[in-house]
Amino acid sequence: MDAFFIGLQFLTRLHVVRQTVWTEEAFGRSVRYFPLVGLVLGGIYGAAALAMAWLPWYAGYDFPVHVRAAVLAVLPFLLTGGIHCDGFMDTVDGVFSGRGRERMLEIMKDSCSGSFAVVSFGILLLLQYAVLLDMPLEVLPLAMLAMPVTGRLMMVIGISLFPYARPEGMGKAFGKYADRRSCLMVTAYTAAVLALIGWQALLAAAAAAVFSFWCGRYVTNLLGGMTGDVYGTLCTVSELIVLLVYLFSYSVFY
Repeated sequence: MDAFFIGLQFLTRLHVVRQTVWTEEAFGRSVRYFPLVGLVLGGIYGAAALAMAWLPWYAGYDFPVHVRAAVLAVLPFLLTGGIHCDGFMDTVDGVFSGRGRERMLEIMKDSCSGSFAVVSFGILLLLQYAVLLDMPLEVLPLAMLAMPVTGRLMMVIGISLFPYARPEGMGKAFGKYADRRSCLMVTAYTAAVLALIGWQALLAAAAAAVFSFWCGRYVTNLLGGMTGDVYGTLCTVSELIVLLVYLFSYSVFY
């Protein structure tokens, strides 16, 4: 269980067990539990969505839809500390800078965000807010439950199937203990969890996997591998893909 709690503490602000000393092995093995960390987050997101969607109905009034969408859009940043969004912004800054490989990696490592990263993040947040605003109440809690589970699975895929671009760093420990065999194991149990949520969750995961494989190959061709920032990008964009799939699949099939 140490590896799970390390993953929970690393990826979220939920510190159930305080751990100040992490061994490289435990830190690396925590990758296998990333989707379970996502399930914990999804339980919170889904419960919040359910409360705002249905409890006001029992009380005889409607919860303001714009406030509900804003709360659900902001909640992931509060519970994760924005770690994945920071990776998304750094990736956008570096990958689309038009520079050489080494300079791209330097830009991504820089803690300062450029204007392109800020604009891109604004677009991402706007899209997420719009999708949550239009999401039917019938599927909103399930979408919020499936969203972080799928996002963390895509991180595992990126870590396991693509090389790490830097000679040292967080991804080295992850990659050492997350091989293709462990990726298959994690994908199998995550698929079982998503199947329990519903067919839309599986469809959303498939769409996110297509994006993750494409993104992984694209970035690997540019940088020679992945970085921690790119892992965060896979998670962040995949979560938006999940919401989009839920929204449009409901429009088509219901």
